[in-house]
Amino acid sequence: MIKHKDILDTVLRAKIKTKQILFGGHKHLKIYGHLNCKSGKRMKRENRVFFSTEEEALKNNFRPCGHCMKAAYKKWKNDVV
Repeated sequence: MIKHKDILDTVLRAKIKTKQILFGGHKHLKIYGHLNCKSGKRMKRENRVFFSTEEEALKNNFRPCGHCMKAAYKKWKNDVV
């Protein structure tokens, strides 16, 4: 997990371009999703974190976004209940 405030913008863009970072999340709400998600784009920089894999996000106790990852969210929701 990489905190947005701890990485330079140029390094972040390079990692995204080389597919080293694939998901973004909200550190307080514990939600992760695709980098192009409208909900994720609105969050403040100090709350944003990045993950290289979905497994990494799940291992850090984040849940899938209900907007951009509907199938994964439904599966997560059914597993929790």
